[in-house]
Order: sequence, then structure tokens, then C-alpha cells
Amino acid sequence: MKTNCTRRGILIAVAGFWAACHGALAAPGKAASILVMGDSLSAEYGLPRGTGWVALLQARFKAHGVPGDVINASISGETTSGGLTRLAPLLKQHQPTHVVIELGANDALRGLPLKSSQANLQAMITLSQQAGAKVLLIGMMVPPNYGKRYADDFQSMFPSLARAHHTALVPFLLKGIADRPDARDWFQADGIHPLPKGHPIMLDQVWVALKPQL
Repeated sequence: MKTNCTRRGILIAVAGFWAACHGALAAPGKAASILVMGDSLSAEYGLPRGTGWVALLQARFKAHGVPGDVINASISGETTSGGLTRLAPLLKQHQPTHVVIELGANDALRGLPLKSSQANLQAMITLSQQAGAKVLLIGMMVPPNYGKRYADDFQSMFPSLARAHHTALVPFLLKGIADRPDARDWFQADGIHPLPKGHPIMLDQVWVALKPQL
């Protein structure tokens, strides 16, 4: 009799544990709020509205049944300094669960010191994490004509920051576009901004890094 009661108790406990776990898995997740701080690559420069990777991210949320909103605070021509200046008010206003930082390319184009860019990005990461948001840092590369040392230091800046601050990372936003044999056919006339057909590829780069955080 005692053995039967013990077995029954174990079965009840196991069933209760399974139900609790099953309920937790089935429960809807908290809605995500994604704040994107980027430059023209994220601000749909030269594109029809709704065709940039940030707009496509919102559509993918819906397609995958992920509750959440995407706030695109990107500005064409934005630098890390400008992003840092704007970030605190945006964090207060939107209280995002995630912050995506896609900045740095315009710093390089203007020849700004990498130490300043790195310090600005570090400050943005810290502010976001202190506000309770998870951070995804998006890396870029510069053309070889900037010099090998500068290009290498610029490229390594992003993974270095990601490791130091335990953020998610997209090593190179334009991977799969800029490194194609027919890359010129994937960019606008300026050779800098991808055509609409390139933005789903950019989204895939972001999605791989962002999805585990959701």
C-alpha cells in the first residue's frame, strides 16, 4: 500500500511538472520592442517605402507570429556621435526590449578617429543595457583604398565591442551582396546603397543574430 501511494505521488508530481513546463512553453511571449539606430542603410535611402530591411523585419515578425514592434530611428548620414546624442531620449520614450545599432560607416567616410567611434558605440551599448535592453551590434567594412590597417581596425572594432559587452553581432551587414561577383548590379547608382532586392539578404543577416534574443 505504501509503495502504491509513493508511486502515485511520483506520477502526480511528474504530471504536475510536465503541465507546468508545457504551459510555460505554450504561453505567449512578451511583446518585443526593437529600436533600430542606424544610418542610410537602415533608413531606406533611395528606396520605395516599406522595402528596406527594417520594414521587412516587422513583416517577418508577423509572419513568424512573434509579437512586437519595430521602431526605426535611423537617419541618413548619421554618425556614432549623432546616434549617441539621440539615444537616451529614445530609450526613455520607447522603453525598447532590444536595441539594434547599425552605425559607424559614416564615421569612416568622414575620416573620424576610430577611437572616438569605438567610444561612442561603447557608450550606446552601455546606455541600452542599463535601460534593460538587449543589444545587437551590426558591423560594416570599408573599401581597401582606406588602407589595410585602417580597414582591419575598423572591421575588428565591432566584434571586439560585442565580446567586451556580451552583445549579439552581425559581422558585416552587406555580406552576400557586396562580396558577390555581380555586386555592382545589386547597388544603387552611388555604389553604396543596395537596391531593394538586396534588403531581404540584409534582413537574413540580422534575423540570424536577433532571433535567439527574442
